[in-house]
Amino acid sequence: MKANVGEKAPEFSLPSSSGGEVSLADLKGKNVVLYFYPKDMTPGCTTEACDFRDYNKEFEQLETVILGVSPDPLDKHQKFIDKHDLPFPLLADEDKEVAELYDVWKLKKNFGKEYMGIVRSTFVIDKNGVLVKEWKNVKVKNHVNEVLNYIKEELQQ
Repeated sequence: MKANVGEKAPEFSLPSSSGGEVSLADLKGKNVVLYFYPKDMTPGCTTEACDFRDYNKEFEQLETVILGVSPDPLDKHQKFIDKHDLPFPLLADEDKEVAELYDVWKLKKNFGKEYMGIVRSTFVIDKNGVLVKEWKNVKVKNHVNEVLNYIKEELQQ
């Protein structure tokens, strides 16, 4: 099952930097911002993670959980969290199963080279587990504001 806006979000369970595993099913009753990023410690990914960090309190006030997902292993995630004081869990999708469910593991081109990688993308899943919004090929600048405004305007009754 692939992720489609307006449908139930694909279920997943991944190892979490906060210990154990995080499952979408465990987050029922909260909105979820699920953001996929290529790699810990790279400039764009660091900016994006720090933007979500800086607005984490606002997301929490909107009953929204932020989850970052990349193929990096948990030990690398932990270094990233420690270095940038990230208050939300990072999930390790080392076999790219969840990235494939959300259709963000794609053939990419950079400087004439082709390779498989994560297409920077963000998904909003509502309190009932429905995928309500997606952004693909995210440009980091001001992205966190777009996500926050969407949740404020569309998911707050």
